[in-house]
Amino acid sequence: MPRRLRPTTFEAALAALAGGGAGGEAVRIVGGATKQGWGALGVAPDVEIRTTALDRIAEHNEGDLTAVLEAGVPLSRAQQKFASAGQMLALDPYLGVAHEATVGGVIATGDCGPLRHRYGAPRDLILGITVALSDGTLARSGGKVIKNVAGYDLGKLFCGSFGTLGLILSVSVRLHPLPVATATAVGISAEPDLLASAARTLAAAPLELEALDVAWRGGRGGILAQCGGAQAPQRAERIARLMREAGLDGVEVETDDAELWARQRAGQRSRARALIRIAARPSALAQVLRAADACGATLVGRAALGHSFLELDPDALPVLAEHLPDRAVSVLLDAPSGVLDAVDPWGSSQPDAALELMRRVKARFDPADACNPRVFVGGI
Repeated sequence: MPRRLRPTTFEAALAALAGGGAGGEAVRIVGGATKQGWGALGVAPDVEIRTTALDRIAEHNEGDLTAVLEAGVPLSRAQQKFASAGQMLALDPYLGVAHEATVGGVIATGDCGPLRHRYGAPRDLILGITVALSDGTLARSGGKVIKNVAGYDLGKLFCGSFGTLGLILSVSVRLHPLPVATATAVGISAEPDLLASAARTLAAAPLELEALDVAWRGGRGGILAQCGGAQAPQRAERIARLMREAGLDGVEVETDDAELWARQRAGQRSRARALIRIAARPSALAQVLRAADACGATLVGRAALGHSFLELDPDALPVLAEHLPDRAVSVLLDAPSGVLDAVDPWGSSQPDAALELMRRVKARFDPADACNPRVFVGGI
């Protein structure tokens, strides 16, 4: 069993990580442990560092729409704090029943939800970051105000790195106004090409949507377009007309749409089956929907971004691979016990040049190869 450490200060976290690096130990970095099964199995850890005691909302600058959060802050608690001021951090991944996902874990895995359509991924919301490295370095980049663009690269580098470069200690983030109201137009179809065409039409229109999603199950699906603001219901009615003109059926406007979007976010996780994240060209949406049908999968995703999440039986993974569009990238996120022993979660092999670049970055930030070793692409 690994030694489990729960540092309460940046200095203690840095010392724990540096001690593991100096001793040639493998260090597992854990937040709320809600995504601990993501990535490759990696090396069995000697040390486990949990960030849950680094849980201060250090600053909330309401006038500047910024905040500074320690890595172990539960995202749900941060959102409650911001909502009391009419603001939000525009990250909405599925948090689960216990709502334990931490800010650091969400950023380290690049996890996000339907709001990515308008506000971007975690890397687009980070203004600055403080990290601990395995050589004993405490590194900072960026700032606390939106106009300061220095050091953005370090924040972007750690987003989606799965803890393989170092330990995120805190981030400064940009916030956005919380919409006073939302409304969602929904249109359905059993024809993948029609659904994809409607999605392209809505994506190209000047609608300023909060989210534009797709859902698909058993040969039938829908497009969901959410508006925010005081005029959200009226704007959603205009979008509904566009959906009807595009040929979608059963078009409705939901003004009480929280549960609708909660289901979309829940579709990005699975406990009993496999969950695959697909990145493909947005124009290939119809083919991805057909691939979902071919392997008996259910699907939710970002209709304008080409990002889809498919839940399916593990035995159907080879069938899915046969039907995906060319150049689509697939990553296995959730899987039942034992599946990761036989399947590379990162999918097809990466180009040699890309792998070499990632290895050089890993060597630069984690020369001791202590941080979550062999969890990332290519055994990094």
